Amino acid sequence: MPDLHIGDIGEDVINFLTDNLGPFFDGIKEALNFLLRMVYNVLGGLPPVAMIIVLAVIALLVTRQVVLTLVLTVGLLLIESMDLWYETMQTTTSVLVATLVALVIGIPLGIWSAFSSPLRAALRPVLDLMQTLPVFVYLLPTILFFGVGDAPGLVATIVFALPPAVRLTQLGINQVDAETVEAAEAFGASRWEILREVQLPLAKESIMTGVNQVIMLALSMVVVAGLVGGSGLGGVVVNAVQGLQIGASIEGGLAVVVIAIYLDRVSAALGGQRGLAPSWWPKRLGRGGGAPAKTAEPEPIPA
Repeated sequence: MPDLHIGDIGEDVINFLTDNLGPFFDGIKEALNFLLRMVYNVLGGLPPVAMIIVLAVIALLVTRQVVLTLVLTVGLLLIESMDLWYETMQTTTSVLVATLVALVIGIPLGIWSAFSSPLRAALRPVLDLMQTLPVFVYLLPTILFFGVGDAPGLVATIVFALPPAVRLTQLGINQVDAETVEAAEAFGASRWEILREVQLPLAKESIMTGVNQVIMLALSMVVVAGLVGGSGLGGVVVNAVQGLQIGASIEGGLAVVVIAIYLDRVSAALGGQRGLAPSWWPKRLGRGGGAPAKTAEPEPIPA
């Protein structure tokens, strides 16, 4: 079998991109750093105790579970007691920005692929590659493109976390009952109205499951991002491992777990999963702006 030198070809492609698209990658790096600074100014702008109160109120409003909110609050206070609050906010910032970018790209692609078989067939191997390729394989090119710091870790996180947003959006839309879509067509609804009023609302649970999975996958990349100079808890854990500081590594890992539980429970509640649907979630209104019409009760059949 002849040697195709695939590795050499890939290296040549990366070198070509690095040499000729430098300004493009610099622009992406600046845009990502701008988003990181903007979100961190919000999360890190308040004193830790004030921010913990804000996060506890958000958890209570979203989940409507007092015990769960108390557990999450104790976890956040534990992070502050370990003096890792600002590193945690840096990590949360990276996760939120990576999730936002992944959803902005992934959900429209998922909607498009739900209606386009050629696009779905083309995306499938790409998404498989993104999910199965070891992270370190594309971490090295991102360093060459963006240098060390937060940007390469963020790009690698977006690539790793993007597939669930595409797959679960497409799955949710394709699972909408065909008879429901046909009924909407029979009433004269346009294709856009069917998507907006029928398919997306019925696919909401699947889409929100994708959002939850994107957040969790982004959080799982925290330590990997720390290896390329990313700030936050990943850097804490990497420095602790390199210095054989067992206590510091335990504290950093524990902080990651706490913030993972917080984001998982809150995002799951927003998606109405696991029985955590908030009662304040807006309900669909009827045509006249009032409450949705109730289904008529069947009249009893006279004996």
